Amino acid sequence: MLKSETAQAVIDHALFRGADFAELYVERHRSSQIELLSSHVDGINTGIDFGIGVRLFVDDRILYGYTNRTDREELLRITSLLLARDRRDAITQAVPFSGVRRIDVHPTELKLSETPSLEDKIRYLKVMDQTARAQGEKIQQFVGKILQREQDIEVFNSEGAHCQDTRHYTRIVSMAIAQDGDEQASGYEMPGALQGWEFNRKMDPVILATEAASSALRKLGADDCPSGELPVVLGNGFGGVIFHEACGHLLETTSVQKKASVFHDQMGEMIATSVVNAVDDGCIENEWGSLNIDDEGMPTERTQLIENGRLVHFMVDKMGAQKTGYRRTGSGRRQNYRYAPASRMRNTFIEAGDSELEDMIATIDYGIYAKKMGGGSVKPGTGEFNFAVREPYLIERGKISRPLRSATLISTGPKVLKEISMVGNDFAMSAGMCGSVSGAIPATVGQPSIKVDRILVGGQSE
Repeated sequence: MLKSETAQAVIDHALFRGADFAELYVERHRSSQIELLSSHVDGINTGIDFGIGVRLFVDDRILYGYTNRTDREELLRITSLLLARDRRDAITQAVPFSGVRRIDVHPTELKLSETPSLEDKIRYLKVMDQTARAQGEKIQQFVGKILQREQDIEVFNSEGAHCQDTRHYTRIVSMAIAQDGDEQASGYEMPGALQGWEFNRKMDPVILATEAASSALRKLGADDCPSGELPVVLGNGFGGVIFHEACGHLLETTSVQKKASVFHDQMGEMIATSVVNAVDDGCIENEWGSLNIDDEGMPTERTQLIENGRLVHFMVDKMGAQKTGYRRTGSGRRQNYRYAPASRMRNTFIEAGDSELEDMIATIDYGIYAKKMGGGSVKPGTGEFNFAVREPYLIERGKISRPLRSATLISTGPKVLKEISMVGNDFAMSAGMCGSVSGAIPATVGQPSIKVDRILVGGQSE
């Protein structure tokens, strides 16, 4: 996408002007979205974006700029502007580019740039719509979306890296809205993969729509959720969003290097109960948060974060490694060329244990089963959070008794890790989007069902 001679000239210029490190990130991004609303196609949107990000290190500072142009003069101009206040003699020299393309371990068949598949996608959406509405008269609305994008990237840097990669993403949204009188409830499923449109073969539209509609219907007429400190069983899959948000971000060197994480000085210490093992893995085949290389051009890896309750590693990008001394983990990520990369999560999850879900429920006399989690908010640095439970159930005398209205879970990441007493064997993962200093990126959360002995539940009844 960018001539090597141009990249070399810009990097040489940056080092001549006194940068310690120089990098060019080139990106072409194709996107497509089809939406079905009220049983009709409501919109078809496509687009292409292209740009180049220029990142420079001067001591421990990052200078960043970007452009949509590829000509040498424009890139040299941006580089000069970034270094205008830091003019000094060159102290390093660029290494010739290696020019290696990484092996793609995430096979893709139906690429966005080659197979638009509009008619096939519309048929898929209409099957979901018909299935959801067939679940009962109380299903008042169905919204279906298919999002697909293709991202070509190229990275050049002053250490000799010249890497290229192409990433294919597909996500399906199935959302049903149920209504009974003045009461309204919704249910949704949103699977995604690092894959082309062939992903739909794994995702039966009937199952996706049935589950979304059934979830919405179950909430109608549900009882108020009790409040107070209670034992809670967090469901598998998207239940892992609590670990991701309240703990995962605290293990990124983006916060560790600034000592803005409560875990910044706890390497090697017990930060969770011994049943907790947590991983951030960028290598799982076709998983939503996986990558061949990160956005700094480094191969991804499986990084063990917590082992038997003990903190054993952080997620580390290049600047994070420079500031903390920890080795890089291929975790440098960004939304697009407009953002400088930062250490970010990929597929982050609590590993499976050996407990049965029924056994966890049986240990609770009175508590909550949070089958499905929703969104929430987290306070950076401390991990203080509140998360919505979008499908809670009451546990009474060791059994799930009845559905409840939505509830909120309130605690801190460090506290929750110390309250996990049982980890299930029903591991699952779920796709999501993660926002942070380098923009919104695809990230997978996951876990088996886990039992938290005590957590504050915000409900509607005492």
